[in-house]
Amino acid sequence: MLTGELIRLRPLEPEDVDALWRWHNDPEVMRWLTADHPESLAQIRKRFEEKKPNRYESVVFGIETVAVGTLIGVIGLRDATPEQGRAELDIYLGEKDHWGGGYGTDAMRVICRYGFDMMRLHMIALWVVAGNEAALHVYKKIGFQVDGRHRQSFRGQDGQWHDEYLMSLLEGELR
Repeated sequence: MLTGELIRLRPLEPEDVDALWRWHNDPEVMRWLTADHPESLAQIRKRFEEKKPNRYESVVFGIETVAVGTLIGVIGLRDATPEQGRAELDIYLGEKDHWGGGYGTDAMRVICRYGFDMMRLHMIALWVVAGNEAALHVYKKIGFQVDGRHRQSFRGQDGQWHDEYLMSLLEGELR
């Protein structure tokens, strides 16, 4: 397991599906995420059973608290290529009572260290909706920089279009 000060990253387990389904059906949790069409619990369980194991190209971890071991979110690196030394990062915290407590920041640091040290990445990139101030704060705090902006590329739950930032962190820039 990969451990930080507040969190531990671990592979997702079949029993995590209920929490994922609950989070995916919470409009507050999904506010800044690109959502697929709604799925039943049975559909998510089936998709989860067919999920490929973690590998270089795509690693996904559950974020759990060190203190209690409660699953609070998901984080992963995808589209990794050893030839380019680059991957894209995805994260969300589903347990709202853990928002703003430093758990996301700690998880970001742990996954980035893993990407740079174990996967030998040179760059980790991510996309974030311009209006997601909490996420932007965390990303900038640990060293991510804005590389570009896609205009009106994210449609929110309210039907409004929002810009998205492309951000990246290079090896050696992690704070």
